[in-house]
Amino acid sequence: MKSVILIGYMGCGKSTVGRKLSYRLRKPFLDTDKQIEMKQKCTISEIFEKHGEKTFRDMETEYLRELLREKTDYVIAVGGGLPLREENRRLLRRLGSCIYLKAEPDTIYERVKSDTTRPLLRGEDPFERICKMLAQRNPVYESCADEILTVDEKSIEEILDEIEEMEKRGV
Repeated sequence: MKSVILIGYMGCGKSTVGRKLSYRLRKPFLDTDKQIEMKQKCTISEIFEKHGEKTFRDMETEYLRELLREKTDYVIAVGGGLPLREENRRLLRRLGSCIYLKAEPDTIYERVKSDTTRPLLRGEDPFERICKMLAQRNPVYESCADEILTVDEKSIEEILDEIEEMEKRGV
């Protein structure tokens, strides 16, 4: 099985790139956050509020297990926190190749500053929170990635072309 899995921090473009990439590669697109929301019939924010982050992280792990049982190739955009669990990183490696869409804090902040649906950015100084979380998460994303693709100041088309080249090389 060889799905293409896009990992990275919120706002790096996983969902946007993933949808367009699925057309290019002729593989169905899945967004793990959207799939969990559909299954739970509520938003990620509501899951965090009602059940806590751990419950949501458990749902992510279970969803990856379900995907492995399906034995279908996908383009998958995963939530920013999904690779933080070691078990999830192992499951991702079994699902396919992981591409880390890496973005600088300034880029991410500009993309998400108006988005009130992101539970981890609520509170004071979201830019500082992004910087701290990226410092913690970058090593995890890098350890999980088969390829790292810097997305700052690149168009969607440029990103898609680079991923297609990676696929041709057999990443």
